[in-house]
Parts: sequence; C-alpha cells; structure tokens
Amino acid sequence: MVELEAKNHNRSKRRSCYLLAIIIFVALIILILFLIIKPQTFKFSVHKAKLTQFNYTTKTNTLHYNLVLNFTARNPNKNLNIYYDEINGHVSYKGTRFASTDVITRLNSFRQYTNSTNLMSGVFSGQRRVVFDRDQVSGFERDKKDGVFRIDVKLYFKIRFVLDGFNVGHNKGNIKCELYVPFGSNGTKVINAFKPTKCDVNF
Repeated sequence: MVELEAKNHNRSKRRSCYLLAIIIFVALIILILFLIIKPQTFKFSVHKAKLTQFNYTTKTNTLHYNLVLNFTARNPNKNLNIYYDEINGHVSYKGTRFASTDVITRLNSFRQYTNSTNLMSGVFSGQRRVVFDRDQVSGFERDKKDGVFRIDVKLYFKIRFVLDGFNVGHNKGNIKCELYVPFGSNGTKVINAFKPTKCDVNF
C-alpha cells in the first residue's frame, strides 16, 4: 500500500515537472518571437480638418455641423502587417457628443503593409439637439468670434496584426485626438490654419 502511494506520488511529481517544462518552453518561444518581431503600435494623426458649418440655435437647442477630418495611419513595424477591420468615430464639443460616423467598415477595410502610411477620412454632417447651459453658450459664442473650435475626437478600432499570412493578434482599442479646428463657411477664407495633430492610441 505504501509502495503504491509512493509510485502515485512520483508519477504526479513527474507530470508536474513535465507541465512546468512545457510552460517554460512556450514562454521562451513567445519571448523569442517578441524579440524578433519587436511589435509596435501604429501611429495616428489628423493632418487636415475642415469645419464649414457649426451653428447653435438657442431657441431650438439645435447644433448644425459639417466637419471633415482626414487621418493618417502609420505602421512602423518591420515584420507585421496590420488589418484595419473597423474604426468608428465620435466627435464632441465641450464634453457633449454631437456626431458619429463609420470611418472604416468591413466594406472598406484594408491591409496596411510594413513601414507604410495610409490615409482615411471621416465626414460628420447634420444637425442634433444639444442642450448647452449658459456658460457653454457663452463659450460657444467666444469660440465663434475667435474663429477656432476645440473638437475632441474619439475613435474605436478593431485591428489584426498579421505575420507572413498568419494572424498573431486581434486587438481593440481607442484613439483620442484633441483638435483646434478653424471655422470657415463655404466661400469664406479661413484665417487660422489647422495644425496637423498627433493622436493617442490606446489598447
């Protein structure tokens, strides 16, 4: 009986050693691949912004807007391609979201090759009921007089990293951009030029 228990104990101990060895081996493989591939997050920025309508009517609490944003996405990786499956954009003014749009969908998803740059755009146009308090209305009028509006952009993305045709990771995250966009209606010269702005990418 004692001998049987000793055998079972040794067998269990060997299994634990085998399992530990497998875990260490897999961890080493992952570490080696990481050091070889050296994955880096993509770079994202807004290189052009055009705001041709941004009017707020206090009687109806309605915001009319027409905003076009041109984005630049840069893949700095030497070994990894990136598939952009989805990017959904949302824009806010003074903490209030007023518009959303699909920047990338399954219909126009694309593959970004190593060390390459791609352009994409988002159009936010329409009207929405937005309730601003007295301070927000005063701030809106002040921004309109100055000719520049601060627009906060948040993009939610779904991407895949691909190595030699094999998916090595699915990732979700968001991109935050703090923009100062000059206002200029159609036919009106924009006095303040938009400055290209880098965005923060978060996984």
